[in-house]
Amino acid sequence: MSARREHGGRRLRLTSLTIAASGLLALLIGIAFAVLLWAIADANSSTSARRASRSALVEAEGMERLLLDLETGQRGFVITEREAFLQPWQVAREKLPAEARRFTESTTSSDGRHTAEQITRGIASFLNDYSVPLVEGVRHNDPAASGLAKATEGKQRVDTLRAQFHQYMTAERAQLAAREDAARANGRRAVLAACMGLTASTALVAVFTLLQHRAVVRPVRRVVTAARQLAGGGLGVRVPSSKVAEIAALGASFNTMAASVQDNRRRIMESVEAVHRRTARDLHDGAQQRLVSLMIGLRLVRELLPGTERTVADLLDQSIDNAQTAINELRELASGIYPLVLTVKGLVPAVRDLASRCPVPAVVESRNERRISTTVESNAYFVVAEAVTNAVKHAHASRIDILLDFAGVLRIRITDDGIGGVGDAPVGNGMTGLANRVAAFDGTLVIESPPGGGTTLLIRIPVPS
Repeated sequence: MSARREHGGRRLRLTSLTIAASGLLALLIGIAFAVLLWAIADANSSTSARRASRSALVEAEGMERLLLDLETGQRGFVITEREAFLQPWQVAREKLPAEARRFTESTTSSDGRHTAEQITRGIASFLNDYSVPLVEGVRHNDPAASGLAKATEGKQRVDTLRAQFHQYMTAERAQLAAREDAARANGRRAVLAACMGLTASTALVAVFTLLQHRAVVRPVRRVVTAARQLAGGGLGVRVPSSKVAEIAALGASFNTMAASVQDNRRRIMESVEAVHRRTARDLHDGAQQRLVSLMIGLRLVRELLPGTERTVADLLDQSIDNAQTAINELRELASGIYPLVLTVKGLVPAVRDLASRCPVPAVVESRNERRISTTVESNAYFVVAEAVTNAVKHAHASRIDILLDFAGVLRIRITDDGIGGVGDAPVGNGMTGLANRVAAFDGTLVIESPPGGGTTLLIRIPVPS
């Protein structure tokens, strides 16, 4: 059973919860940034690849132009046999080695490099095996150089090379388009992943903020409110338990402090009540009895005096009146400290006696009347006495109704027809002492006091068995 209670009593620790939430938030943000960095790196890689593909296309176009310059230059020379028409052929021949090297190195794939090397070899073969011998043959007036077979061979070589160029550039353009499509797709995925990461991070922050508000801010506010109520006399206020260990410890400490203050208040009131009871008993059994005996003795002396001794008789009459006044005042003092009827007969007769001495009409009604703990009876009596005093002094009431109900717990309802407007906060409205008495015994006090509508006090005090 104890193990089960320990398991059921486990609480969240605010430090662990904060570390877990912070770690998860850092993980989400790290993932989002990692995705963004990957997207940036992929974009840079794609940009470099596209730049390389464009460079390969430019070099291929330059190589093809050299081939065309070789072919057009030799054709013009063969037709005219003039060296001026051979100038483009000579320029292209000089540029060919460097251009061929750049063309081969600019390839972006192994297949492309193989094709580029094949094209380079084909152009070198065209130049060395066909074009140069043809030019030399024309220069030496070789009839075979201007024959149909040579012209056909040259056209076939150029067409084959141009077809290879077309195949090479088509493959490069396709590869460039594929890389651009992949880059766009990767960029969209990266943006989507980053948005999801940031959204999840924002949601986590919102959830953690809400959790902190519910688990920390709200309980702390309850503790602050309870502390204000405790400072205002609400000794019965308690803070509910929390699922967070640190807040639960704070609430438990506050409840322990409040219970200690309430117990101290109760013990003080019980001690004061005992002192009042003992003082009232001492006054009744001691000084009051001696004054009564003194008054009786004075009356006997007065009766034994002859009627002719008027001066002594008047003095005795005055002493008897003073003694009776002292007895009445002492009885009132003893009743105010602790009424004897409360000890002898109980709460209801004591309240009826209080009502009979009230300067305004006061009606007392009781239900399920019975004797209860003397401590509770004393506390309830002085609660009623303070409420009646407040109604007479502050509410200017012309009638007071008092109901005492002993069913289960002691319920007291005190209603007056005064000016009202007391409000729910007893502090500063003549109700502080009353609220402290009720709270000291785990009781509750509810005030209904609309302005101009009188005041009703509803008091509930637990009755120990």
